[in-house]
Amino acid sequence: MGTNYYYIPKPACSCCGREFDRIHIGKSSAGWCFGLHVNQEDINTLEDWKKLFEIEGSVIMNECGDVVTKEEMLSNITDRSWKGQTDWTDEMYAQNHAIKGPNGLARHSLYPGLCIGHGEGTWDYLIGDFS
Repeated sequence: MGTNYYYIPKPACSCCGREFDRIHIGKSSAGWCFGLHVNQEDINTLEDWKKLFEIEGSVIMNECGDVVTKEEMLSNITDRSWKGQTDWTDEMYAQNHAIKGPNGLARHSLYPGLCIGHGEGTWDYLIGDFS
């Protein structure tokens, strides 16, 4: 089970209520490095996401529609740990397309079309559609 997070560049239109398209930031799953969504065009790193989070009027929301502060979002990406998977065997990691990550977390294996890199901390760079 996990939670998806979304970036909304502007609040809904005050005249008509039209909402702007949301951009998938990534997914937080228990025991895993944060799956940070990158698009290989203009969002390639956590630093690119941080720049977007600073834009006045932008909003971060989880899949339930709860507003998340930029500080909470960054903490969710960078301050992760897990004690539950310390008993995974190499076979279990392989079956889950994972490797041992930092702080007791599982980390996505590098895999074309999904995980294109590992962040400097507790996040992985993922492309394509995932949720």
